[in-house]
Amino acid sequence: MSVVDSMRLVLAPPHPAGYPFIAAGLAVFFVGLPLAGWLAWIGLLATLFCLYFFRDPERVPPPHPGLALAPADGRVVSITPAAPPKELGLGPALRPRVSIFLSVLNVHVNRMPVDGTVIRKAYHHGKMLNAALDKASEENERNALAVRLPDGRDVAVVQIAGLIARRIVCDVSEGSVVRAGERFGIIRFGSRTDLYLPEGVQPLVSVGQTMIGGETVIADLGA
Repeated sequence: MSVVDSMRLVLAPPHPAGYPFIAAGLAVFFVGLPLAGWLAWIGLLATLFCLYFFRDPERVPPPHPGLALAPADGRVVSITPAAPPKELGLGPALRPRVSIFLSVLNVHVNRMPVDGTVIRKAYHHGKMLNAALDKASEENERNALAVRLPDGRDVAVVQIAGLIARRIVCDVSEGSVVRAGERFGIIRFGSRTDLYLPEGVQPLVSVGQTMIGGETVIADLGA
């Protein structure tokens, strides 16, 4: 990544979900100016952190149709056969699951991995375990989407709260027609995003690989 690209990433405008946090940091800064220098510094640092954390850079999805893209920035921590969350009603059959861990330094805006229609949206209350752990997929608080592809197959994408995450934001509803690479939500602070591919589809990524949400190709659904 060039220096220019790095600066564009760092200075990208914030996602709307970050506005209240940025405003709170600024309020503390301005209140602290006449009262206490240390309070103003806390407000300034909080504001800068929130501007960085909630940054929402533009992404350019590959033009080739039929691809499954990374739903989030971060690092692949697991690729394993697994059944989608029960609340989605997609059945018990095992399918490839690619799990992406997002640290507080990653962009946390989630992007739709495929073209299709949201046929099910389900929220599950759960624990706040470390999102890098495999059991976080089953035990943590999560918001799950089932997306039907134009050919009738289904893909599941799951936003999972992490150790310090306290809010999952999802901006699509059942019946929404979505496009690969579109923003569909954000998870505040450390988190994880799981992608369940159709049965028989082979992931093209490996554990430890770094993902760029909306751009990195995880699988070719037509292969």
